[in-house]
Amino acid sequence: MVDDIQRLPAELRYREEIERLLAADKDPRPKGWRLSPRAVRRFILGDAALDVQQKFFGDDPLVDRCIVSLMGHQGLMLVGEPGTAKSLLSELLAAAISGTSKLVVQGSAGIIEDHLRYGWNYALLLAEGPSERALIASPILSAMRNGQIARIEELTRCAPEVQDAIISLMSEKTVAIPELGPEVESRAIPGFNLIGTANLRDRGVHDMSSALKRRFNFETVHPIADAHFEKELIGKQVAQRMAESPIAPTLPPDVLDLVVDVFRDLRTGKTADGASVAIPNSVMSTAEAVNVTHAAVLEAAYLDTGTLTAGHVARQLGGTVFKDDPEDARKLRAYVDQIAKPRARGSRTWAAFYSAAKESLRG
Repeated sequence: MVDDIQRLPAELRYREEIERLLAADKDPRPKGWRLSPRAVRRFILGDAALDVQQKFFGDDPLVDRCIVSLMGHQGLMLVGEPGTAKSLLSELLAAAISGTSKLVVQGSAGIIEDHLRYGWNYALLLAEGPSERALIASPILSAMRNGQIARIEELTRCAPEVQDAIISLMSEKTVAIPELGPEVESRAIPGFNLIGTANLRDRGVHDMSSALKRRFNFETVHPIADAHFEKELIGKQVAQRMAESPIAPTLPPDVLDLVVDVFRDLRTGKTADGASVAIPNSVMSTAEAVNVTHAAVLEAAYLDTGTLTAGHVARQLGGTVFKDDPEDARKLRAYVDQIAKPRARGSRTWAAFYSAAKESLRG
């Protein structure tokens, strides 16, 4: 049944790599860690000798700082723009350190304190009364009991009273369970820690208090700075998504170059030659570039000749740009007229993009 699952957790997706790292790992490891810090780094950043692929691109020192943070008493808070692979990095860290990335609380307005501590199987509770058998541990309580990494996604979307509960969990590393007795509590064992993620665009939703911020080391995950790395990552991730497809599409390098240029222009507000570009309110991240390229590849593979063109990219771009603000349509039209049109005069790839974009935007 594993072959029928759309997305496996990292510990299963990269199980063979982890096994190779475990077999070769002779370095010291903190108590409760499955892999040593050096092996965790190799799992995330790659090791050619062990045939371990690189999974996170763009900022190797950031990965080192994250690993060091998780060895201490502070939690790790990953912040940044949407689509900068914060969740991916937290998943990889948890999988390598604890052997599981599935102890996750998804932050939202519906999260209550019980989701951080414990709940009850009410059928057993009514039949037997409060008991360990009737208790349903939260992902965080499970991580504390087993010495593992727990994750809280989109922490700033949790209500302030829920965030306040995290303060005591991180300070005391203890969950009291008074229903089982006045002295009953679960204390974290070595290996436990917490990784949180928060989008910078969510500032003002539920800002973290100073007390909560002090419980975490903050690391900002920036967009990939190197265009070559970004192109390589887009190509790899699209290839992985298409691996199970009966059709093997062609990904021309010049089209991937165009994808990177378009997204970097619209993300930064400036082209490589210094021209200013209006920045859309929609997220123009590497993750969105992968989504657009994947959609364009699907169109090329199943509805066209099988070779990805810049025209396919142009037709799929609107689904990313036109999400948040109708004004973004005007900004994309301006980009097509002011940037893509001049480039089209000297490039067949850009000419295909310009022609398809004009037709798509006209609709």
